[in-house]
Amino acid sequence: MPDRDDRYWLMQAIDLSRSCPPSATAFCVGAVIVSREGQVMATGYSRETDPHDHAEEIALTKVATNDPRLREATIYTSLEPCSKRASRPRTCTELILAAGIPRVVLAWREPSIFVDCEGVELLTAANLEVIELPDLADEVREVNANLLG
Repeated sequence: MPDRDDRYWLMQAIDLSRSCPPSATAFCVGAVIVSREGQVMATGYSRETDPHDHAEEIALTKVATNDPRLREATIYTSLEPCSKRASRPRTCTELILAAGIPRVVLAWREPSIFVDCEGVELLTAANLEVIELPDLADEVREVNANLLG
């Protein structure tokens, strides 16, 4: 169930997605990792440092893998975390699971333009709390309008 801060932090992730360099072959995504105490641990956006960067991946690289706060954190991502990927060995879904983050909040499930994404299903199957705020999906679609024809 969403809490009162989820909408705020998810909007921060959507705003970050507007920083992505444009691409004809990848979505613009923003991600924010927030501690249980409501402090930003890290942020990331697609193509932040490399053309193959994914938002969640970049945010996770900015936090020590043994940081105990990850076990109670929430990752906010404008788009469903990827579950299939050709450019890197691990998907964002795998990276979130490996980090031990128990809660994921997203605005829009990835449309099947490039792959058939199963991030929400895989995260839910691993007993993570997954919350969608679909009323914010229009904002994410707007950022990615170039891919939607």
